[in-house]
Amino acid sequence: MWEEKADVLIDGRDLEPPEPFVRTMEALDSLQRGQKLLLIVPREPFPLYRALELNRISWLSEGRDDGRFEVLMWHKDT
Repeated sequence: MWEEKADVLIDGRDLEPPEPFVRTMEALDSLQRGQKLLLIVPREPFPLYRALELNRISWLSEGRDDGRFEVLMWHKDT
């Protein structure tokens, strides 16, 4: 689990789409360089990946045994 590496956590498992996406993008706007954001969702967030690419956000994504996905995000170095 990546929770110990994250400065900001969004648990989107009980949120209806597009709320996890919206909260993630809002959190990324205020995320400082060097900080990491962790999103936990009940399915792989494919639409999020393209938005991260377009906004120059690096990420790691991993599926867990219970079916949830964790996406750890941070700003790319410029």
